[in-house]
Amino acid sequence: MKLTRRSLIRNVGLGLTAAGVASRTLASTGGESEDLFVTDREHPEPAPKGYDRLPLSWYQATTRSLKDRLEPEGIDAIVLQRDANAVYYSGCFRGSGERTTWVMFRMDEADTAYWFSPGIDRDLITSWWCTENDYYFCYPHAEGGFPNLGKVKTGPAVDLFDWMLEGLQKHELAGKRIGIDIDLNDAELAAAKKRLPGTTFVNISDHCMHMQVRKTPEEIALAQRAYRYFDRIHAFSRDFILEHGTNTTDFAIGEALRTYGINLLMEDIEHDGRPHNAVGILVTSEYVRAGIATSYPHPNQFFHAPVEKGQSVYVNTDIKIGGCGGEGYRNYLIAPWTKHQDKLWEVVAETVEIMNDRVRPGAVCHDVAKAVHDHQVKRGMQGYIYHRPGHGTGQNFTGHQPPYLALGDETVIEEGMMFSVEPGLMDPSEGVGINPSDNLLVTNDGSVLQTRVPFSKEWSYLTL
Repeated sequence: MKLTRRSLIRNVGLGLTAAGVASRTLASTGGESEDLFVTDREHPEPAPKGYDRLPLSWYQATTRSLKDRLEPEGIDAIVLQRDANAVYYSGCFRGSGERTTWVMFRMDEADTAYWFSPGIDRDLITSWWCTENDYYFCYPHAEGGFPNLGKVKTGPAVDLFDWMLEGLQKHELAGKRIGIDIDLNDAELAAAKKRLPGTTFVNISDHCMHMQVRKTPEEIALAQRAYRYFDRIHAFSRDFILEHGTNTTDFAIGEALRTYGINLLMEDIEHDGRPHNAVGILVTSEYVRAGIATSYPHPNQFFHAPVEKGQSVYVNTDIKIGGCGGEGYRNYLIAPWTKHQDKLWEVVAETVEIMNDRVRPGAVCHDVAKAVHDHQVKRGMQGYIYHRPGHGTGQNFTGHQPPYLALGDETVIEEGMMFSVEPGLMDPSEGVGINPSDNLLVTNDGSVLQTRVPFSKEWSYLTL
């Protein structure tokens, strides 16, 4: 018997084993919902297969640009502690948790990277961009306790910040000017004064963020590739809802779309199980929800509700390749819908168009937010407004970042910025919320939504 896309989607609902088999087959087929894609958006060229992450040369060039930016401030060395910055500038994908890690770039040396890390990550670090790696065993670390070297010792926990300062001391940075991406507390300042007398620490977090909010062509290309997969994941989700109707749950939709999405990505991404390839891969599903849970912007309950007629379904997912990408949400109204649900959807669709029209180089963030909120209030929606209409799109470990399409943000928009598009409206009293999202890329003369998934009633209004 020949397998059709519909029968494959039906099999995806039978359980995780069937989902894995069916979704791998579905990854190479199109569906009815894909026929509804918008095809006239002037998207940048997506990164090709094989370009699955930013190369080491990109990270080294980006760090050189950060050095150039900091040179007028007389900085002698850069020390990054925040994971988002360490990954963005070094390209070594990892997270610290309680095991604090620092990477140091000397201003007087080209393309060197000195790490101060936990032993658990020493192989990750030394196999990527690493001139030298000093490591402590684990947190909390006892002085001289390195079981991996046959040295099993107990004792008081080492102050890891002071341990890192000792490493900077060995690099003869006493009396120098060091840029660091955190504010030092009193204890850290006292340790620095003792360990590195005469040294000045300057918070450079704003400089680090300035570069991250203006995406390079390479980042944009990878993000656009991610959104090509996003399109197909959303088409799959829509087909899944149409096929399974009221015989499925929001949880099942989420599990199916993530299984499908991961298989879709991994068919194209080179991976051999070793570090530094297939990094920054993400397809989320835990916020797919149905019914009253769609009417809360930040719900805290577990989602396991049936799809029901007359209610809404919120397909919420994030996707990243090599740390580049963002979010893309779509709401569905399941017939029969009410006039109130219809109006909520229409006003949201109208404000999406306002954002697409207003976001452009030279515009001010708060002016875009004001235009959206003015329209919402004019249409009588003030009781259903819970949040700003958009935020900057962060890479790697960061989903939200400056600037914000918010009434209090005076940032002038520039080419290369990315924003979420989520001018949502929620009504808990009626148990309905409409809060789609997309990624809006600022171009040289305007902006473009990076998905091909439409904001249309044909897409969003479903009869089961």
